[in-house]
Amino acid sequence: MSVTTASAAAAPLARTPMRLAVIVGSNRDGRFAPVVADWAVDQARGHGEWDVDVIDVATTVLPAAIEVPGMSESPEVAALGARLAAADAFVVVTPEYNHSFPAALKHMIDLFRDEWRAKPVGFVSYGGMGGGLRAVEQLRLVFAELHTVSMRDSISFHGAWERFDEEGQPVDAEGCASAAKGMLTQLEWWSRTLSEARMARPYDV
Repeated sequence: MSVTTASAAAAPLARTPMRLAVIVGSNRDGRFAPVVADWAVDQARGHGEWDVDVIDVATTVLPAAIEVPGMSESPEVAALGARLAAADAFVVVTPEYNHSFPAALKHMIDLFRDEWRAKPVGFVSYGGMGGGLRAVEQLRLVFAELHTVSMRDSISFHGAWERFDEEGQPVDAEGCASAAKGMLTQLEWWSRTLSEARMARPYDV
């Protein structure tokens, strides 16, 4: 008769981290984006469920001309497309420019199609009184067209320049970390669920 000890039976199975692409959406000179993005990346890495890849529109070379998604011969577009395709989920860090999100971010999004489909996306926004929320609401429409699932909860920094200290950390570190944990946990659930669904049945609708 074999005996299984309680400790062996209860040993948890290690879970493979999911692949998260954090997209930094601002390319303006003197931008505040790196402060917010660095914090978001730290939160994702500390969450324990993510292998993080940072994609910055300010340092990503892309063709200026509008191209049909999936039809570009540019090696830069192909390289970025491979990184997006490898991701299981996305977090977009965006400011609000003139009541919307940056043109450079829209251009990057529009160069691709299949790389986004049937994957979840979360948002971290920043700005003045609105906290970038109008940019996020417009991005939800764009990503819905691309067949993504956007997270209900987002993170927004209103009056962002006063919300971070000299070390680049939120003044309300505990509250912000709690908000990040909530969104990242939602994102992780959808990431695993949709990844399993895509493997079981390719999303070709």
